[in-house]
Amino acid sequence: MSALGRPTSSRVPRPAFYAIGGGTGGVRDWVTLLHPPYTAWHLSYVAIGAGLAPQFALWRLFGTLVAFFLAVGIGAHALDEIAGQPLNTGIPPRTLLVAGAASVAVPVVVGLVYAGWRLLPFVVVGAVLVVGYNLELGHGVLHNGVGFALGWGAFPVLTGFYAQDFRLSVAALVAAGGAFILSVAQRTLSLRVRALRRRTQSVQGKIVGTGGEVTELDQETLLAPLEGALQLIAGGLVCLAVALVLSR
Repeated sequence: MSALGRPTSSRVPRPAFYAIGGGTGGVRDWVTLLHPPYTAWHLSYVAIGAGLAPQFALWRLFGTLVAFFLAVGIGAHALDEIAGQPLNTGIPPRTLLVAGAASVAVPVVVGLVYAGWRLLPFVVVGAVLVVGYNLELGHGVLHNGVGFALGWGAFPVLTGFYAQDFRLSVAALVAAGGAFILSVAQRTLSLRVRALRRRTQSVQGKIVGTGGEVTELDQETLLAPLEGALQLIAGGLVCLAVALVLSR
């Protein structure tokens, strides 16, 4: 029983609301590793950037999306899982390392072959952000709110825009600023969610309203609005990205 007289659950909370893996290293663990709502969130930034470009080619957007899916959806998350396995997957570290290295290397090579020096700055910056942030290189100089917002928010927008005709504009910079701000909000909410799910043993307390109504607090009560906001923002950005692409 809790201090408030409520029964406490012995159920171990999932490490993330989207976690479906069983820790066996199977397909479900790989799906969990992709962080599906967050991967869709960040791929939306790529599509938004492309949708804002003066010239638009669907095949270029498709190639950019594939590159980011490999580098971020698989590569970055695989490297992140190597350090402590925060998602509790059963995927062996060696497999994670191979998947992470290959998923980062393939977009780099293909990008350079496709566009050469014109895409070189974006290829280099992207690789540095993915590896530096997730492996916390340089004493974690990139592993912070600014590094996350740049690498997972502003950078995808700018790359999606630039990959269309190798130019940037004020509109691209403004959109990147918006993605930066949204990514700061995302990380702020996510850090609280992770603390509650992965580093909290118990929650005790209550909220007493001005009318005397009492809301007893538990882990789920605190998680619901945070995770609900994250899911809604992710869904909204996907809709916005699809609308922009369809308009072209």
